[in-house]
Amino acid sequence: MNPLLEIFSQGEEIIRGQITDTNATWLSQHSVQLGFNVVRHTAVGDKLADLVLLLQEIAQRADCCLCTGGLGPTTDDLTAEAVAKAFNLPLLFDDTAYAQIKQFFAHRGRAMPESNSKQAWLPTGAERLDNDMGTAPGFAVKFQRCWFAFMPGVPSEMQHMYLAKILPSLTGRFQLHPARLITLKTIGMGESAIQECIAGVTIPHDVQLGFRAAEDVQVKLLFPFAYSELMLRQLVADIAECLAACVYAIDGLGEESGDLVATLDKLMLSGGHRLAVLETASQGLLAAKCLGMEWLLSASYIQSLPRVATQFSLVPMTDDIIAFAKIIARHLQQQQGADFALVQLYAEQRDILCDKNQSIIVHTVLLAGDMYQHETHSIGGTLQRKQKQAALMSLDVLRRYFLTRKPNTSTQSQ
Repeated sequence: MNPLLEIFSQGEEIIRGQITDTNATWLSQHSVQLGFNVVRHTAVGDKLADLVLLLQEIAQRADCCLCTGGLGPTTDDLTAEAVAKAFNLPLLFDDTAYAQIKQFFAHRGRAMPESNSKQAWLPTGAERLDNDMGTAPGFAVKFQRCWFAFMPGVPSEMQHMYLAKILPSLTGRFQLHPARLITLKTIGMGESAIQECIAGVTIPHDVQLGFRAAEDVQVKLLFPFAYSELMLRQLVADIAECLAACVYAIDGLGEESGDLVATLDKLMLSGGHRLAVLETASQGLLAAKCLGMEWLLSASYIQSLPRVATQFSLVPMTDDIIAFAKIIARHLQQQQGADFALVQLYAEQRDILCDKNQSIIVHTVLLAGDMYQHETHSIGGTLQRKQKQAALMSLDVLRRYFLTRKPNTSTQSQ
């Protein structure tokens, strides 16, 4: 069984929601990759009694605990004091730590405030973890069954200390058997629909299935250490077959794929294609997602269908938006000298676009050479959600062209 690990964050600003605890996320991801069984994330404010109690509890139930925050020079930085009290390890002045703190200020041409001397007091017997990027030294102690590592709360300092000082100790102290995470990245299907779609696939009891919904929906499979490669790939293939064209990338089987635009980048570059874009509902976000891509020749945002018609000196065809979009795509392709033209239109009034309780119908037409491909999506939610989904759904029309190379029409709700 893999060793049990807890993440412990200290700070009033965390428990009050004033900042996001990105440290816990980062440490948890790295710990899982190493092979730890991460069982808890806990945050405690600046109260000595609460810190002492939690430290004593963790010492009895976890094999390892990674702690962040509370190592600063102010009165609300209580981690070292809490460790000393919880484990009966009186604080001792560390001359080397003090010299390092003074040197930190000297290199910046400043005198060290006397309050910073507090950071040189470490629990008896603790292993000092030098901070090469700040004033707060970390430290590590073993108490009962648990090995504790205490790091600064500043993310850059924490990450540097973890990689330079703590990671070598973790791999040396613990026998780790890392699990393997496979992620199927999908677009065009909601989380609940995906779950129904793959319901017929048998998931082995020792494989963990999870979902993560953001801009895309990710299906995550966590396989135990030394799982059969043949069985792993068969399970991934079975799920991918169920989800079909909705899967745009799979991570964990080799080269990492990145996001949807990274997938498109490979497809566009491999064929030497060039793209011209006109977007409405996504309000410039589609182009922003393609920032820096050499295959994006031009991109324009036009607010509404009537303005699009005016821009191209045409009469708007509100009764057949797809046909109108095809005309625009041909004009765009010829004007910009691109082999691909992507046109995104919607006909609803702006008040519907801004109303989170109403949906808009987004029509996307791709002209690839002389071949048209289009999709229609119903998109609801806030203005921001409509913008994001419109950008993604339109980009996905481009991806699906490479999958089929055949005209395709569909209507979906997002």
